[in-house]
Amino acid sequence: MKYLNVAEKNDAAKNIASILSRGNSNRREGFSPYNKIYEFNAQVFGTNCQMVMTSVSGHLLNYEFVSSYRSWQSCNPLVLFDAPVVKSCPKDYEKIKKTLEREIRSCQGLIIWTDCDREGENIGFEIIKVCTDIKPQLQIYRAKFSEITAASVFRALSTLCQPNKHVSDAVDVRQELDLRTGAAFTRLQTLRLQQVFPQKLAEKLISYGSCQFPTLGFVVERYQAIEDFIPEAFWKIKMNHAVKELITDFLWKRERLFDKNSCQAILDHCKEQPLAKVESVESKPKSKWRPLPLDTVEMEKNISRKLRINAKEAMKIAEKLYTQGFISYPRTETNSFPKELNLANLVEQQQNDNQWGPFARRVMAEGGPTPRQGKKSDQAHPPIHPTKYADNLQGNEKRVYEYIVRHFLACVHKDAQGFETVVNVDIAGEKFTAKGLIILEKNYLDVYIYEKWNAKEINNYEQGDTFDPTVLELVESKTAPPKLLTEADLIALMEKHGIGTDATHAEHIDTIKSREYVGLHDIYFVPGNLGMGLVEGYNDIGLEVSLAKPTLRADFEKDLKLICDGLKNPEVVRREQVEKYKAVFMTVAEKMRLIDNSLANRLDDRPQNVPDAVVAGNGQDFKPALKCPKCGQDMIVRTKKNGSSKFLSCLGYPDCKNSAWFPSMVKNIDVTDEYCPECGPDFKLLRITFRPNPFPGEPNPNNVCIGGCDPNVIEMLNINLASVRRANGAAFTEPVRNFVNQRSKFQLKVVTL
Repeated sequence: MKYLNVAEKNDAAKNIASILSRGNSNRREGFSPYNKIYEFNAQVFGTNCQMVMTSVSGHLLNYEFVSSYRSWQSCNPLVLFDAPVVKSCPKDYEKIKKTLEREIRSCQGLIIWTDCDREGENIGFEIIKVCTDIKPQLQIYRAKFSEITAASVFRALSTLCQPNKHVSDAVDVRQELDLRTGAAFTRLQTLRLQQVFPQKLAEKLISYGSCQFPTLGFVVERYQAIEDFIPEAFWKIKMNHAVKELITDFLWKRERLFDKNSCQAILDHCKEQPLAKVESVESKPKSKWRPLPLDTVEMEKNISRKLRINAKEAMKIAEKLYTQGFISYPRTETNSFPKELNLANLVEQQQNDNQWGPFARRVMAEGGPTPRQGKKSDQAHPPIHPTKYADNLQGNEKRVYEYIVRHFLACVHKDAQGFETVVNVDIAGEKFTAKGLIILEKNYLDVYIYEKWNAKEINNYEQGDTFDPTVLELVESKTAPPKLLTEADLIALMEKHGIGTDATHAEHIDTIKSREYVGLHDIYFVPGNLGMGLVEGYNDIGLEVSLAKPTLRADFEKDLKLICDGLKNPEVVRREQVEKYKAVFMTVAEKMRLIDNSLANRLDDRPQNVPDAVVAGNGQDFKPALKCPKCGQDMIVRTKKNGSSKFLSCLGYPDCKNSAWFPSMVKNIDVTDEYCPECGPDFKLLRITFRPNPFPGEPNPNNVCIGGCDPNVIEMLNINLASVRRANGAAFTEPVRNFVNQRSKFQLKVVTL
C-alpha cells in the first residue's frame, strides 16, 4: 500500500517525515521548488507502507468570479451577489497542484496532515478534490495533531480518522460571502468615490470587508467618544495619617462629588470634629492568581502589550516555532490542559536554561505542575505550550518563545500569596478606608516577569484607636476621557463581539492599517480622515444595522459555528447571508451621497456631482440559459457593447470561446425559471421579444426553447446547434434528423407558462 501524505507547509512536511521515518527519509524535488517530496516507509493500520510526503502552501484553491465578472467595469456591482463563482487554482500554485496530480497516480491512499483548524480542514478538502479528480477511488484519511513532536505525530498516524466536511463547508460559505460582499462594496465605494473626490482619492483603493469595517468601527467609535467628551469637575476629600516617615493614605468611601458646595460642607463638618476613630481592622490572606493556560487571543494581546510585537508578526513567529517543533499549535481557543498531557515532562525539558531553569526545577521539587484550569475548550487543541527546549533562537523568535515558556511555567505553579490589612475609620460620620499588603510568597511571579505585585506598607492600627489626620482637605479634579485603543484592546473587542476568529484577528487589523483607514500613534490606534468619513457615512445612512457595527458579522460567525457543528445547512446560511448583505448594499447604493457628505467634511474637499448608482436589476445579467456543450459551464445572455444585438456567452471565456448570436430581430431576452420538458433541466425557456414579430398570430414576447427540440425556432433564429448542444446528446439527434427531413413543414412551437 502506498500513501500520499500532504501537509499545509513545507516545514511541517519535512519535520513530520523526519519523525515518521526516524530521520531516514529520502528527499526529491516536486514541480514547485518550495515544496519538497520526502519518501520513507511507515506502519499504517499495522501494515508496512510506502509513504510519500509533500505539502501545499496554504490554500490551494480560491473562490473567484467567472471571467465575465472579474473586470470592474463588467457589470453593476449588485450583480456580484448572484454572479457565478468558481473555486480554482491560482497560477502561483499550479506547480504544487501538478505535483499532487503526478504523485497520487501511483498511490492508493491519501492522508491529510494539514493544521487541525477550520482553514486546515478546508485546505484538506481542496487537496482531496485535486487528488480525487485524478483518482476517484482513493482511501482518504485525516491525521489529527496539535504539535509536531514524535509522540503527537505517531499518535496521529495510529488514530487516523475521516476529514470533517461540516467544518470545510463553513469555510467555503465564509470565503464565498467575503468574496461577494468584498467585491461588491469595494467596487461601489472605489468607483464612485474616486470620481467624487478626484483630487484626494483618484488613485485610492477603498476596500470593504465584513470584518474589516466593524474593526475600523471600533477605532472610530473610541475616537469619537474622546472627541465628544466634555470634562466635568469633581471634588473629593483627601485624608492621610503620617507616623514618623510612614504615610498612610485613606480613600473616602463616597469617592467623589460633582457639587463643590456639598463636598465643602461635608469637609467643614469633618473639621469641626476631626478626630478619626478606627472602627475595624480586617486582616486576611490575599492571592494574586497565576495566569490561565494560554489561548491564541490571550497570546496575541499579551505579546502586543508586553513585548510590543504586533499581532500579525506574533502569529507569524508562533507558526514558525510550531512547524519547527518548539511549541504546540498556536491557534487554539482552549485554556485548560487535558489530563493526558504529560506536563511534568514539558517542565523538565526547561530545567537547564540559565534564566528560567531554576524555576522549572523548583516546580518539580514542590510537587510538580498543578495548572490553573480555565473553562474554554475548542475540543481540538490544548493550550499553547513549549514542546521542546530551544537555546538557539534569536531576535523576536527568542522573545516570543521565552514568553510562551514563562507563561507555561507560571500557569502550572502556584498563585502569589500575601496578607492584606483593611483599616476602616470614621470622622464625624464620614467613612475612610486604607489598605496595606505584605507579600509572603511571590511564587509564579518569580518567573512571570510581565506582571508586578507591589507591597504597600501602612501604620499599625487597632480597633478603637483614634488619631488626628495629618491631611484633611478638599481636592479638585476632572473626569478624563477614555484612552485610544491599543492593539490588545482592539483584539479584545473583536473577540467580545464575535468579529473574525482567533486565526483572523491579526489579518483584519493589518488590513485597516495598510488601507490607511487607521494609523498608529505610539501604541494607540488613531482613525485617518478616510476611515472616519466612511464610518460616519455608513452610520448616517440609517441602516437597521450599520456595516460599521459588529452585529451583522457576529450573526454570520454564529451561523458558521452551527455549520461546523452540523446543526445548520451551509446552503441555507449562504443564501440567507447573501440576501441580507444584498439588501444592505441596495440601501447603501441609493444613499451614497451621505457618505460623500461625511467624507467631504473629513477630507476638507468639495465633492464633485456624480450621478447616483443604479442598483435596480432583474437578475438577467447572470441567470444561466443553458450549459455550454464545449466546457460544461453556464451560458448566459449578453448584450453587445453598442447595444445592437444579443448573444449567448460561455462563462468559461476566455478559456472557452463558445457563443451563439441572435439576429437583429431579437429585441430583448429574459431567461425564465422554467426549463424545457423535452430538452431537460439544463435548457431554460427564453422569453424573447421580437421586432417585428416573425410569427404572425403568435404572442410577442414568446417563450421558446433553443435546445433543438423545435427546428422552426432554430431556423428562424439562425442558431448553430453545435453552440448550444452536444453533438452526441440523446435529445439532440432526433430534432436534427427531423430538421433535415421536414424543414418546410414546421410551425412555431409555443410553450405557455
